[in-house]
Order: sequence, then structure tokens, then C-alpha cells
Amino acid sequence: MSPLVLAAEGFNPPTPGDFWQPLIGDGAFAVTRSMFVIAISVVLIAWFMTAVARRMAVVPGKLQFAGEGVYNFVRNSVAIDILGSRNFRPFLPLLLTQFLLILVNNWFGVIPPIQFPTFSRIGFAIAVTLVTFVVYHAVGIRRKGLGGYLKGLMPPGIPGWISPFVYVLELMTFFITRPLTLGMRLFANMFAGHMLLLVFILGGEYMLLHGGNLFVNLSSVAAFVMAIVMTFFELLVQFLQAYVFVLLTALYIAGSLADEH
Repeated sequence: MSPLVLAAEGFNPPTPGDFWQPLIGDGAFAVTRSMFVIAISVVLIAWFMTAVARRMAVVPGKLQFAGEGVYNFVRNSVAIDILGSRNFRPFLPLLLTQFLLILVNNWFGVIPPIQFPTFSRIGFAIAVTLVTFVVYHAVGIRRKGLGGYLKGLMPPGIPGWISPFVYVLELMTFFITRPLTLGMRLFANMFAGHMLLLVFILGGEYMLLHGGNLFVNLSSVAAFVMAIVMTFFELLVQFLQAYVFVLLTALYIAGSLADEH
């Protein structure tokens, strides 16, 4: 049997089980690595925003410049553009917090020594999605009342004979499809991206150290190059996922504020 085949048989590729990393305890009540990572992100974001607010100056320093850049991006490119200049203010803290929390935890997936994207664990994606779900429904019910909100889910101009079927589809869209796709999009992208990085990095390491011949050893260079390329691509994807999440959150809230869905 060739050394290449032996190398392939000896390599254990990463699996979804590798994302379950309990640090304290085991089972459903274990304290996992992802819990520590998200706690670290909350502390860092809180420190960053507090430091920016305490050192405000007419001529901004580097920290203030970075903080204002993030704030203005979310404010101008998401909140005002989607919700309008009259409605954006009450929802700006939510959008800014979601953007920073998702972005920092996504980038933790490629930043040493953490290198673990929190939202590759679906529970965290569900948690931030539930916040969006509760807010946009609460906004619509508060604005129109429960009956008016549920009535407004039906698009205008639908023929009477088909309206019950359309209404069921609209209920599924607002209460099932929207939150499901919002959370799954974030989770799936973070999970798949990190899995690809693991495959290239661990595969390259195995070929380099256990390849069995010079050809396989040199082939590890291509794997490491792909890992570097994928890392930069993943940085872009991680930013886009944070942006898309808050963009959709703003769109859902805007729909709840509108007179007609």
C-alpha cells in the first residue's frame, strides 16, 4: 500500500463533535469553551465602549475613532437607512450591540489564541435570534394592538378563496421561517467556515509530519496556503454575517412599524 494511502487512512478529519469542548463538568450543564469565549467578548466590548465614552474629545484618538466608526456604520448604513430618521433611535442600541457581539465572536474564530467562533454553536445563534424575534413582534403589537397586528399579516388584494392558505403561510413566515433562517444562516456559516479551516490546517499538518514521502510532505504547502487564503476570506464572511444579521433585524422591525406589511 502506498504511503499516500496510509497517510489518508491515518488522518482523522474534524467532526461536529470537535465543537463541543466542555471545560468544567460534562453533559447538558457543562461549562464549555464557547461560554468562556462569549463572556470574554462581552467584557471586551463593555471595556471598549466605556473607554470610548470616557475619553471623548473634539479631535478623536485612535480608540474614539474606531468606536465612532463602528457607531456611525451601524447608525447610518443600517438604522437610518432601514428604519428612517424618525424611528431609528430606540432601536440603535440593540442593532449596535448585536453587531458588535456577533462580529467580535465571529472574528474570535480566526484570532489566536482563541480561534473558536462562538456562533458555530447553534444555541448562541438561537439566543440572539430570539431577541430579534421578540422585539419585532412586540413593536408591531404595541403599535397596532394584537388583533391589528395579526390582521396586518395578510397582504392586501388577496382573493377571498385563497386568503386562508395565504394567511397560514404568512403566519409561518413571521413566526417560524424568519427566526429559523436568521439563526441558521449565522450558525451554518460560522460552523462551515471553521470546519474548512480545520480541514486545511490539520490536513496540512498531517501531510507535513506523517506524509511518508517527499511528495506528500511538499503537498502540505498547498494546504497551508489554502488555510491562509480561507482565513482572509473567512474574515470577510464573518463581517458580512454580522452586517446581514442586523440588517435583517432592522428590516423586520421596519416591517412591524409600517402601516401595512
